[in-house]
Amino acid sequence: MTTLLSFRNATKEFRGVPAIKDINFDLHEGEIHAIVGENGAGKSTLTKVLAGVYQLTRGEMFLDGKPLVMKTPGEARHRGIAMVFQETNLVPSMTVAQNIYLGEEEMFNRLRGLYIKAQRFLLSLNFYVEPEALVSSLGAAKKQMVEIARAVHHQARIIIFDEPTASLTPEEKFHFFNLVRRLRKDGVTIIFISHALEEALALSDRITVLRDGEVVATDETKNFDRNKIIDAMVGRSLSDELYANAGERRPRPYGEMALSVQNLSKGRIVRNNSFSIYSGQVTGLFGLVGAGRTETMKIVAGVDKRDFFHGGVVKYNGERVRYRTPEQAVRSGIVYVTEDRKSEGFFETMSIAENIHMGELGRKSNPLTVVSRSEAKALAKEWIKRLDVKAIDPDARIIELSGGNQQKVVIAKAAIQKPKLIIFDEPTRGVDVGAIVEIHRFIEELADAGIAVVVISSYLPEILALSDRVLVVRQGRVVEEMTIDNASEAKIMFAAVH
Repeated sequence: MTTLLSFRNATKEFRGVPAIKDINFDLHEGEIHAIVGENGAGKSTLTKVLAGVYQLTRGEMFLDGKPLVMKTPGEARHRGIAMVFQETNLVPSMTVAQNIYLGEEEMFNRLRGLYIKAQRFLLSLNFYVEPEALVSSLGAAKKQMVEIARAVHHQARIIIFDEPTASLTPEEKFHFFNLVRRLRKDGVTIIFISHALEEALALSDRITVLRDGEVVATDETKNFDRNKIIDAMVGRSLSDELYANAGERRPRPYGEMALSVQNLSKGRIVRNNSFSIYSGQVTGLFGLVGAGRTETMKIVAGVDKRDFFHGGVVKYNGERVRYRTPEQAVRSGIVYVTEDRKSEGFFETMSIAENIHMGELGRKSNPLTVVSRSEAKALAKEWIKRLDVKAIDPDARIIELSGGNQQKVVIAKAAIQKPKLIIFDEPTRGVDVGAIVEIHRFIEELADAGIAVVVISSYLPEILALSDRVLVVRQGRVVEEMTIDNASEAKIMFAAVH
């Protein structure tokens, strides 16, 4: 096949430490090329160099056999290279349509015509998103759809998808896969980064595996299987650790009732929702996108507000509560770990130590507390070790970390608040197999310590691997409850759909 793009001895350093080192990589014209690896392996760094976000420290890049140097994403787009980032890069104050056509505005814009054009385009991709909706009002899944639509609209020669399916439902993934295959048929070359190895095996023509910033394997997809990829990624087999006993273990016994929710309502999103959460258990919350899972738990954690009249009753440790801010919930012992770490989970201009220490400050009642740099650094070192965060030092900016290590910092910031009820919303979204094992192990430690744990997840194997009890949400309320010893993927999905 014709080589469209290539890297030769490509190296990118941050603070003198290479994120990718001496990479030799070829991208063939008209192929779907999957790049896999653990968090910190260099996947995003490599593709961000291609997208003009970073510039190489050493080495060369070639497009159509000619040397290529790009200093901005605008230059990359001009050369026909578009990237759908793992963390969406949309303008929150603009509508969906305005984001799709950003930079292509005419002198006189007719919004109605723009919305009609955007709606037709979105429907052609099988993405059901309102073009008039503000991006700030969308959930993570629909933001991802808008990012994908924007990249496809630019009619790029090369499109890089960085974890594009992490927030999508099975049906939405099906449409996305068909879209990618259609793009390839039209001559577009695709780079596909995913931690879902089954997706990489099902969709790609070739696979490249990165480990510690270096290429350890490249071959046609037919010559790989899941275990071979994992062995190359981590240097050892994780098959016995990852989802090994899903649905085959006995649930933890019920502890005290930590949370009781009766007839909780918020507009049309949450409707008369009733359920209970118990200490010392992991309660899995499953539902399709738009079912109201996240909105329900955000109300419990004081992030969102329920209806003022007929909004229902929330009892925490037997007492009626109505938190108006997350701060009130945190001080009572309820902590919510967001699914959108970039927008809501951390302060990207701060260091790892400062982000973790913000969790410690958040549970203190005195706003005039003096921040001790030595205390912040000591706490950060403790949690970096406990969650195995891969970082140069605690003073490194969190934005310099890979997505999975950012997620570990967000979890550390939440756990340091000493919660009695902790809510994880998509805790392993955009996280590699090695880090998934570590995060799952930490969640189980919290439940074993007597803490009430809620895990919201769109991935059924994760629900089955972690949960003692599963609550299925549909159309804004819990419609089914089952213990893990009588749950199955088929039963849970049937309850979520019918």
